[in-house]
Amino acid sequence: MRGIFRIGGYVACAILIIGGIGAIVAGLIGHHEVAHQVQREKITGTPDMTPSGIQAEARKAGLTDIDVPDCSVANKPIDSGARAYCFASYMRIHALLDTGGFTYSQMGQYQEKPGTPKSQLAPGGGTSNEKFAVIDPKTKEPAPNTARNIWVTETALSTALDTSFFATAVADFAIVMGGALILIGIGLLLFLLGVIAPRRETVGPS
Repeated sequence: MRGIFRIGGYVACAILIIGGIGAIVAGLIGHHEVAHQVQREKITGTPDMTPSGIQAEARKAGLTDIDVPDCSVANKPIDSGARAYCFASYMRIHALLDTGGFTYSQMGQYQEKPGTPKSQLAPGGGTSNEKFAVIDPKTKEPAPNTARNIWVTETALSTALDTSFFATAVADFAIVMGGALILIGIGLLLFLLGVIAPRRETVGPS
């Protein structure tokens, strides 16, 4: 019975070590793939993507209630999950600058007609009432609020960039867990060799 437990312990050690190696390899591949996919987009941070630079632009536009990132990607290539996350944070502020500080939910769906009652206007401009919307002469449909559409684009792009950051975090976690599994496997192996392995019998004096 002792031998069966010892063999099971060796198998467990092998599984832990092999699983740890596999996790590290998967994490490294994930890192490489994220970096490759982000680099394909050929994104470069704009010159104002520094905490001081974006604060100056926000003050100039009269925006005060914004979350200023503590990172900087000014004139840097976006080639990693961390830089992608930083870039996305600045993108949100750029969108607020373009819309006067209003978010998607604060703007109307359509461009408003001149003289539209205040009760039919959204806080950030535009109207969601087709009756007071400008009609597009080509489509004969209510003209969309272009300022509101800025948020559609910003949300789509920033979500993709944030996903790359999350993928990098998962890859880092896999690498750390892989290292932990290897250490546990080695520790268990040493324990088996030093404690459970059968001891040599000693022959006493005759």
